[in-house]
Amino acid sequence: MVEQQQYYYGTGRRKSAVARVRLFKERGPIVVNGKPSQEIYTVDELQRAINEPLKVAGVPNEYRVVAKVSGGGLVGQAGALSHGISRALIVANPDFRASLKKAGLLTRDSRVKESKKYGLKKARKAPQYTKR
Repeated sequence: MVEQQQYYYGTGRRKSAVARVRLFKERGPIVVNGKPSQEIYTVDELQRAINEPLKVAGVPNEYRVVAKVSGGGLVGQAGALSHGISRALIVANPDFRASLKKAGLLTRDSRVKESKKYGLKKARKAPQYTKR
């Protein structure tokens, strides 16, 4: 019989990306969609965003993160991952809430792309005006 490991769950969202995060109470890497996070998010800024919740909570190497991310681009996915890790950390230890809240990691960034309007080229860009 296979022993089930206990984990803490958190869902993160940013733009159109959704991250389903599992936090295991053991040392280990951050794995996203079956690959190490450094392999997918090669830009240092995105790596920093993903690791920030663990640093702010003061537990940079105490948890193993396994996440499934879908939708959006790399920046949106990194933001969703950060949000999901923050939420999972609160489930693991409610004492982290104050520091994560102060760092602004629990707030869902609600900015999404504005929808296109008819008669326009994009949401606000109008076709070029011709005088004659």
